[in-house]
Amino acid sequence: MSRRSRAREVVLQVLFQDDLNPGHLNAATDRFLENRLNQDLDLIRFAQSFVAGVRRNRPELDRVLAEQAANWSLARMAPTDRNILRLGAYEILFADTPNRVAVNESVKLAKRFGTRQSAPFVNGILDRFLNDPDPTRMEIG
Repeated sequence: MSRRSRAREVVLQVLFQDDLNPGHLNAATDRFLENRLNQDLDLIRFAQSFVAGVRRNRPELDRVLAEQAANWSLARMAPTDRNILRLGAYEILFADTPNRVAVNESVKLAKRFGTRQSAPFVNGILDRFLNDPDPTRMEIG
């Protein structure tokens, strides 16, 4: 597993915690990242940027994901899948990650932490997201 893949796993754990227990302290998040990423400053910064980015853009990410998940409300999704999708969408829209890498990393997270159906579900939503015939609908603003 690559170092950044490991960092994404830890980011997912933070996002899952955010989802189920809103309002926990950022200081606790930073300590968690530092401990889980073995004090590797580059990885900690990488993970912090993703956590902060998803937190900052969560309403917009949820809106564009809801548009792509036509028959699924975000509330109906498993929390793991929902947060993997938020991370993947964040990487596609805001990070320097190539789109296919963002999708592949998301699918790997779904295989590791989700159910048997999670990987195809995440892949399908993010592929739809990438192949939207009207990309202006996904503009964040």
